[in-house]
Amino acid sequence: MERESFEDEEVASLLNQHYISIKVDREERPDIDHIYMAVCQAMTGHGGWPMTIIMTPKKQPFFAGTYFPKASKWGRPGLMDILHQVAELWEKEPQRIAHTVERITEAVTVHLSGDADGELTEDILAHAFQLFRQQFDHRYGGFGDAPKFPTPHNLLFLLRHWKLTGEEQALAMVEQTLAAMHRGGIYDHVGFGFSRYSVDREWLVPHFEKMLYDNALLAYTYLEAYQATKKPPYAQVAKEIFTYVLRDMTDPEGGFYSAEDADSEGEEGKFYLWTPDEIRRVLGSEAGELYCTAYDITETGNFEGRSIPNLIRRSLAQTASQLGKGEPELRQLLADARERLFAAREQRVHPGKDDKILTAWNGLMIAALAKAAQVLGEDRYEQAAARALQFVQGKISRQDGRLLARYRDGEAAHLGYADDYAFLVWGLLELYEATLDSRHLREAVRLTDDLLRLFWDEQAGGLFFYGSDGETLIARPKEIYDGATPSGNSVAAHNLLRLFHLTGRPEYQERAERLLQAFAGSIEQYPPGYSFSLMALQLATGPAREIVIAGERGSEEVKQLRAVLRDSYQPLAVIACHDPNDTLADIAPAIQEKTMQDGKATVYVCENFTCSAPLTDVEQVKQLFAD
Repeated sequence: MERESFEDEEVASLLNQHYISIKVDREERPDIDHIYMAVCQAMTGHGGWPMTIIMTPKKQPFFAGTYFPKASKWGRPGLMDILHQVAELWEKEPQRIAHTVERITEAVTVHLSGDADGELTEDILAHAFQLFRQQFDHRYGGFGDAPKFPTPHNLLFLLRHWKLTGEEQALAMVEQTLAAMHRGGIYDHVGFGFSRYSVDREWLVPHFEKMLYDNALLAYTYLEAYQATKKPPYAQVAKEIFTYVLRDMTDPEGGFYSAEDADSEGEEGKFYLWTPDEIRRVLGSEAGELYCTAYDITETGNFEGRSIPNLIRRSLAQTASQLGKGEPELRQLLADARERLFAAREQRVHPGKDDKILTAWNGLMIAALAKAAQVLGEDRYEQAAARALQFVQGKISRQDGRLLARYRDGEAAHLGYADDYAFLVWGLLELYEATLDSRHLREAVRLTDDLLRLFWDEQAGGLFFYGSDGETLIARPKEIYDGATPSGNSVAAHNLLRLFHLTGRPEYQERAERLLQAFAGSIEQYPPGYSFSLMALQLATGPAREIVIAGERGSEEVKQLRAVLRDSYQPLAVIACHDPNDTLADIAPAIQEKTMQDGKATVYVCENFTCSAPLTDVEQVKQLFAD
């Protein structure tokens, strides 16, 4: 529409004569997008982008649709005809518009409240697992048919379900899906990182756009899978995702960009596709043939006559056997080939980059990097997370501490939304557990208190999408559905429960329970659509553990104890540190009470308000956390 209509002088003249035209970036103003998408769906039965809304000066919508060509054709109304008709109706029959506005506003306001009270119990967790099992694609992994989205939070829920219940099929679904996605063309085998989704069932052909939030959530999930299974390939995928993000998606000052386009030179995927001749020109005949065999690069191609590198048809082990090579040797040859292909690809015209830096999505990547620091014990990930946090705090926050939503070209704008607060608190909690630096816990508490003050619905419970200090729109929505990203409400519920276990402050537990209750009716209708809320419910129903290490956080003794915890998959545990040089009495008296024994670093483990005897021996701690 931009090319066909909005850059067209005839359309512009008509718009300027009768309308005030506003273009909205849905990533900068998700509050507006959320409300008017609900309007579009209510009025037309479907939604999507581009979205076209016509409204009164009071922001009340009365016409909605998605794509319109400039002129009417093939039974589809054209934008010029629509604009003429609506302008005429506005002048001659305003009462019809007023009646339409009233009905739409009332219906959308009720729909967007999100309130559906109920009572969640542990039974819904088992029910959700059964529904995931029914939808699972046993051949290619993932859930449902094409198009297939990664939706990592579904896999995180299933990992936890396996840990809590011993249900092996839950773990099997996770592992098959993670392996299939990595083998597929949805993964960039040359430059690393995941594309947005697969247009087919096999994960072969992606929509080539790469989003920061997908890569953050997927890295986090591969790390948890590695922690749970001890299988090195999962850690390797996470490391490769971070290689991509830190190389291509990081601002010089540490923040993370939003996305890379699917198109370059006007063609989707052109940057990522190869022919056998192109491979051979870079690698030579012998190495080129080897790479083409391994990664399915053929003369006929698998996407519009060219090839997306993938490992769907055969594994590297199978290729090694076919070629009479050892698998380690083949992997090294292909790693060398990949570096040369990457260098050659860098000379191509790159896809466009969306260099907006969004607080919410940066919170997700901070969480993933901090998780990597915890699980892999590598300081570089902790440092990258800390730099990004410093960027958000310094560049995308007001002096009074109010979070803003986005930064670009030296300008920060738009009051932060519930997602901004919830996702950044998640990142802070992960960074606290990675570093045991109380500054991160204090900031998580401060932002959570601000979130509750600005966004909490005192009447029905739950968090509104935009704050009480934000622009007043026709409705104040609440979101609980966990779509491409989890909702701010579900992440906030999980954060609140973690903070309750870390600080002992009962108001956090009470708010989390009230939040889940406010949306229980919606969650009960279709549990798989609310997997992050279900993760909060898993944490609420337990058994949750509080693990406190008493000792100087930089000491060798504390480092040894942290290494033991790193090797154990404890998804319902929180980890804290009582450093005798740091007082936490003001925010976390529960931590402050646990002290070193006999001058030694000491571990306390509490579950269901009962604590084990303090442990100072590393071997005893290992035995306690042995899987």
